[in-house]
Amino acid sequence: MGTAPFIETVGESLDNATAESVMGLFKTELHRNPAPLADNGDHWRELDDLEVATCAWVSWFNEERLHGELGDRSPGEVEAEYSLSDQVKAA
Repeated sequence: MGTAPFIETVGESLDNATAESVMGLFKTELHRNPAPLADNGDHWRELDDLEVATCAWVSWFNEERLHGELGDRSPGEVEAEYSLSDQVKAA
């Protein structure tokens, strides 16, 4: 028994929900949070300001943020640990 498509293809509705969840985090943490705005000197002045901040946020989100499901470690730490253990197994 497999998964039946909900909208168009299998997994698409889950992909949409994940994207919406990440966009909600992005809006809350970068756009509405006063700390990044203070670092920028107030609201984004130009599209370039927002683009640079977005790149920094994506890098932080993917590499540095502490994640409860990863034992309060960053994805970067877990990736490095996995890579090291994979090399040990191969040797």
